[in-house]
Amino acid sequence: MKVVISSKNPVKIQATKNAFEKMFPDSQTVFYGESFPSHVAEQPMSDEETLTGAVNRAQGAKQNIIDADYWVGIEGGVEENNSVMEVFAWIVILSQDVTSRSSTSTFALPERVAVLLRQGMELGDADDVVFGRSNSKQQNGAVGLLTNDLITRTAYYELSLVLALIPFKKAEYYSLEQSPLPADPEE
Repeated sequence: MKVVISSKNPVKIQATKNAFEKMFPDSQTVFYGESFPSHVAEQPMSDEETLTGAVNRAQGAKQNIIDADYWVGIEGGVEENNSVMEVFAWIVILSQDVTSRSSTSTFALPERVAVLLRQGMELGDADDVVFGRSNSKQQNGAVGLLTNDLITRTAYYELSLVLALIPFKKAEYYSLEQSPLPADPEE
């Protein structure tokens, strides 16, 4: 099996690898990371824009590296919700004929980070400024920095990747050609 991750970020590659190995433990899988554009802002500022970025990344991978079984797009974004800046990511996984998606949990960002995002800074850069780090988006990211790595950025993505893989692992429940459900005994 060949899986293309639309990113060269080691966190996203490792999270994808972990999820696929957990869901398909008996498969011999090769993972390949390559960057493809999201065609959205560097820092998506809404749920819709973030999902669009993940879809675009996965589709870009599929269009450019056609000899794979799965293509994965991961896009992180933020959205203002009742004066609180929340962070999350969308995961999109494509196969030849199925599209699946899942999102991570959301969590609130500190106002010091949110101010920088509203000024146009990307989350990873804002985290670096506020927390005095360098290149945190390819390491523990906001979630790791705020939880003292109780939840790593890899683990944060991994759960949602597993959820996005359900239709591939349990295809018989997602197929349009499913056998009919048993009759309701109460009828």
